[in-house]
Amino acid sequence: MPTPPSATPRDEPVIRDRGDACPGALRLHAADDGYLARVRIPGGLLTSRQASALALAADRFGDGHLELTSRGNVQLRGLAGGCGTGLAELLDGAGLLPAPGHERVRNIVATPLSGIGSSGRPHVTPWVGELDRLLCASTRATALSGRFLFAIDDGRGDVAALDPDVTLLGGPRGRALVRLGAARGAVEVDAADAPRAALLAAEYFLDSADAAGTRAWQVSELPAAHAPEEGEFALRLGSAGIAADVLPQVAWPYAPSPRPWGPGTGDRTPLCVLPPLGRLTADQWRVLVGVAAGGEGDGELRVTPWRSIVLPGASTRRPLDGYARLVAAGLSVAPDGPWESVTACTGRPGCAKALSDVRADARAVVDAGEAPAGPAGAPVHWSGCERRCGHPRGAAWVDLVATPDGYLLDGRPVPSHELAQAVADARRQPRVSEDAVKK
Repeated sequence: MPTPPSATPRDEPVIRDRGDACPGALRLHAADDGYLARVRIPGGLLTSRQASALALAADRFGDGHLELTSRGNVQLRGLAGGCGTGLAELLDGAGLLPAPGHERVRNIVATPLSGIGSSGRPHVTPWVGELDRLLCASTRATALSGRFLFAIDDGRGDVAALDPDVTLLGGPRGRALVRLGAARGAVEVDAADAPRAALLAAEYFLDSADAAGTRAWQVSELPAAHAPEEGEFALRLGSAGIAADVLPQVAWPYAPSPRPWGPGTGDRTPLCVLPPLGRLTADQWRVLVGVAAGGEGDGELRVTPWRSIVLPGASTRRPLDGYARLVAAGLSVAPDGPWESVTACTGRPGCAKALSDVRADARAVVDAGEAPAGPAGAPVHWSGCERRCGHPRGAAWVDLVATPDGYLLDGRPVPSHELAQAVADARRQPRVSEDAVKK
């Protein structure tokens, strides 16, 4: 399998001659199907009121769909020109734009199951709000690129495996580890200091990027001579009043992404919902919101970096059986479904660089019923071009890339009439994850 772009060793430093072009809720991107807005959802955490506002925005300004991204954010597509002011007012009213000058740097992923049956692990979800507050209050943080990523992990190792720039890993006895980039080591701090330490880590990166003169967007782009060092970082934390211990080597844990699951026992139970290819209609989204709230106040939704949604306390009572409503809406709420571990970029007609309608092609292969699902099959990602936007992180995946002459499967051309069977065969082959290689 070709090495994913994020894992390719860098022989030379990346030199950026401009700022990143990542879209936001205020900086709209002109796509082939209209304008695109990317709404940052720190930690993927949404109240049902905020989620309802996103559905309204999709209907009022966009094409009536919502897309989940590989960083737990939400995209709106097909936006009309001139909608920026109205969209910003709607989002601001829902509390989704707390600091307009910082909205593109609020890239925080978090363990979606933290606090849900996590006996023995710290509940790190509160760290999300605190880190977001610190980011929005920091003038220095506005210099971060829209690609810089924070990960807040409760110790299981799920979001820590997503190539974040700054990782907070919850530990026992009220302690936390802070890591910059893919370093083997880390610094250890009190859990109460973890969010502030994460912000200081980002500021350390910015200082290193300034010193290197390369205008790096992410830690992995820094030249070796300017790579962050745990000892220097610990000194910086100490100067800020945060006691830190240097750990030169850490056995970083790894956990797979949460799988779809249905109801347990009781009237309210956590659910994990998988929309096919991470794309929902506004009506499907409203079903999610209704099940999350269950008619009893403001329920919670957690958008995951794996394009699924966790409903921590969904209503499953009859006659309003939330599980049945989700299934009827065309959403997966059980493991081993045909859409599990199948992802795709936007493709045609939304992306000018795409060479095929990858979503339609993915649906055709899934409908053929050849490929194994769930843990029986490796993840598969459909890319409209060689950029491989949105490809899986931290796992071995089947690599499908559209070309002018058809698809390359793991770098080999495959005739269109053999594609479904070839994908099925590739998913059955054992693969070594990036994380296993790193260890």
